[in-house]
Amino acid sequence: MAEQARLIDIYIMGRHVQVPEGLTILTALEYSGYRLVRGCGCRAGFCGACATIYNFKNDPQLRHDLACQKAVEPDMCLVQIPYFPALKAIYNLEKMKADGEKLKALYPDIVKCFGCNTCTKTCPQELEVMWFMTDALRGDIRAVADRSFDCLMCGLCAARCPQGLAPYYVALLARRLYGRYLTPVSEHLEKRIKEVESGRFDAEIKELKKTGGQELRRRYAERDVESALEQSWE
Repeated sequence: MAEQARLIDIYIMGRHVQVPEGLTILTALEYSGYRLVRGCGCRAGFCGACATIYNFKNDPQLRHDLACQKAVEPDMCLVQIPYFPALKAIYNLEKMKADGEKLKALYPDIVKCFGCNTCTKTCPQELEVMWFMTDALRGDIRAVADRSFDCLMCGLCAARCPQGLAPYYVALLARRLYGRYLTPVSEHLEKRIKEVESGRFDAEIKELKKTGGQELRRRYAERDVESALEQSWE
């Protein structure tokens, strides 16, 4: 007979429940009867939808994590943030230029940042949030895009910022500007796009669509990876 997991006490938005030890916060919520419509995306730590703030019954210090990654602990007090009401600037990327001053023009409040570093300490990805905000103040689009590359857009930095800033939206704009205007053109990718648009692979794609799942798995397992890589760089 399988040994039952030990039950531990946690508090979900003030409600006391007992859940098996070892569950993630996300699965503990579902175990307790919560049906999650928002705040549960990829369940693998990539999308940032399940941002969670918590503390403990006898310890008021706020902590933060992703609900799909953090395991529950005894006397944990939970609250999820499926959406944080941060203002996002409206802009048309196609009508913009890669001008670093645009970051301050669209998000003028970033000048209020006084470098407390709360955002960096809050980030579940351990990004240098305060530093890319400093880069944004200098108008360095490339640096902001580089430092924020792994941002999940979870919004925890905005939730904890004492100045009410939204660093993740500033970083998103920088990455979009960098990707649209500053990223070096990949010649082999441009060539392949033209080949796809010309219909060169239409017959192969049509044939693959008619192939069964088992045969597709066999072909995938037996593919010549090195040859494929060499061909893609011709």
